Amino acid sequence: MQPRSIEIVVGAFILAGILSVAILAVRVSGFNVGSDASTYRVTAHFENVGGLVVRSKVSISGVVVGRVVDIRFDLDTFTALVEMELDAAVSQISTDTTAAILTDGLLGGKYIGLSLGAEEEFLVDGSEIYDTQSAIVLEELIGQFLLKQF
Repeated sequence: MQPRSIEIVVGAFILAGILSVAILAVRVSGFNVGSDASTYRVTAHFENVGGLVVRSKVSISGVVVGRVVDIRFDLDTFTALVEMELDAAVSQISTDTTAAILTDGLLGGKYIGLSLGAEEEFLVDGSEIYDTQSAIVLEELIGQFLLKQF
C-alpha cells in the first residue's frame, strides 16, 4: 500500500470508531432519535425517590413501557412528584395499579415498576397513581442494622 492509501484507511477506521461511540452513547442514555410513538402521562407521589433520575425506565413485568420525564418537589404534599410518560400501546393499566421504585441489581440504577391492579377503569393522560412504594435506601438499612447490633 502507498502512504496515501494507508492514511485513508486509518482515517476511515477512526471515523467508524467515533460513529460507533456516538451511537452507543445515544443507546445507553435512553434518548430516542425520531421517536414519534404516541404516549400519555401519569403522575405519582413518593416519600423518597432515592436516586431515581429523569429518563429512568418504567416497566411492567420487566418489560419497559415508558420513561420518567420529570421529578420535582410538591410543596402541597411535601413529597416527590414523579411524572411518567407511558406508551399508548399499553393503555389498559387499571387505576389501582401500584408504582414502586426498584433497583436494577444490587448496585444498579433505579426504575419504576408497575404492578397492575384489578379495577375496570384505566389510567388516562393526566391520571395519578395513588398506591406507591418509595425507594429502599441501602444506607438507611445498614444504619438500622448497625443500631440494632450495638
